[in-house]
Amino acid sequence: MTMSETLLRRLTPEQVAFFHREGYFVAKGLITPEEVATIRETFMTQAKDGPVEGLSETARGNRVYDPTDPLHRYPRMMQPHRHPEHAVGPLSMKYMLDQRIGDTLHDLYGEEPIAAQSMFYFKPPGARGQDFHQDNFYLRVKPGTCMAAWVAIDDCDEQNGTMMVVPTTQDYEVLCPEKSDSTQFFTDDHLDIPAGCVKVPMILNAGDVLFFNGSVIHGSYPNTSKDRFRRSLICHYVPSSCIEVSHWYKPLYRFNGVEVEKVTATGGGPCGNMQAVKGPH
Repeated sequence: MTMSETLLRRLTPEQVAFFHREGYFVAKGLITPEEVATIRETFMTQAKDGPVEGLSETARGNRVYDPTDPLHRYPRMMQPHRHPEHAVGPLSMKYMLDQRIGDTLHDLYGEEPIAAQSMFYFKPPGARGQDFHQDNFYLRVKPGTCMAAWVAIDDCDEQNGTMMVVPTTQDYEVLCPEKSDSTQFFTDDHLDIPAGCVKVPMILNAGDVLFFNGSVIHGSYPNTSKDRFRRSLICHYVPSSCIEVSHWYKPLYRFNGVEVEKVTATGGGPCGNMQAVKGPH
């Protein structure tokens, strides 16, 4: 029985305890195969002519890729829910505010979640990975931390560059990143894996949703497969009790679609001035 079929039961005490102990939780089969196919086809159709003005990362002027880089053709799409003029816009808003995701987040947070961000990663064959990082370095949620809902749109394993999570790092403070290795990773920030911790590959089926909090160190390696994408729809959330959020993530939404106001995070952080940061890498 899939997660969607047992939704009324919500999470068990054991599942919630696992999340608080390890920092992550996988909701198996939360999104149905039919829904996954619709998401995949909608985004692939949107990207059929290359980067989309105002939507794709490179077309927004945030990043430049060499023409030989697979991500030159398939850069990630940032905040697609803010683009009702494109087919991916309403679809992204629908799944960012999907009640199955909201209910799971509520059980994990122990309070109402508020939606802050949507992204879509294509990660075609040969694409570099994301270096290890913490999401709350970018969202700057206070008090508390953000949380990700990472929807697998393809089956994910180590060969096609699945997510790697470092369990038990959920209570770490925000750490200061160093420069990443650009031959392996398309993002700039790198965190060392703390002593005594290990990287765990998330072996996921399409439709599984990986939840993890904003302090958990995570990343991914290159897609070394010959012909397999590793697509994912990723949304970020904040707890309703938080006071501050970076302005890049506004407007914020309740799961009924109503906008929520939070104080804009100001000043620097433990790594200096982070005002210019535009999103989790």
